[in-house]
Amino acid sequence: MNEFKKEFITFCRRVVSLHVIVYFLAGIFALLCLNYEELFSNETTSLLMRPVDSPIVAAGPGLQIINGFMMSLYLFPFKTIFIAGKRSWLKLFFLLLGFSIFSPQSPTFGSLEGIIYTKIPIWNHLLSIPECLIYSILFSVLLFAWYKRPKKAWNILSVIAVMLIVLASVAGVLAAIGALGSN
Repeated sequence: MNEFKKEFITFCRRVVSLHVIVYFLAGIFALLCLNYEELFSNETTSLLMRPVDSPIVAAGPGLQIINGFMMSLYLFPFKTIFIAGKRSWLKLFFLLLGFSIFSPQSPTFGSLEGIIYTKIPIWNHLLSIPECLIYSILFSVLLFAWYKRPKKAWNILSVIAVMLIVLASVAGVLAAIGALGSN
């Protein structure tokens, strides 16, 4: 295998696994600390957001493998920018934050565009910003750290974590459709 392919596969594996793990952690934080269950069920937000017990929402963490792969495709050409310097993780952090909150291509929930163009109360938008901050900082720092200190343990832990998240996602779908029975 040539060096370019090997480098891309390594980058892709790291981005996909970190995206899935960090997305899951930020989502759990939002669900527990920002009360997304109540927020998504209010009259205004429920028009846009599915309830947290929806089968497709339960599938979301496992489906993040696709998003992670797409991220690896568009971040790979700029990889050295995010891992070369002492604090180069900040560049990735600000890039993620910028495209998530300040310059998204549509009026998304929790973005400046969403605040301007949607009827969703500003408080609902502001509530989702901590989740975005947590995701952006963790993803950036962990990707940087994985390149600065590549250890086999990172690989093993990431595979185990992604497998557990995918299994939890499948279990969530099965529970949401009633396939696991009720207590």
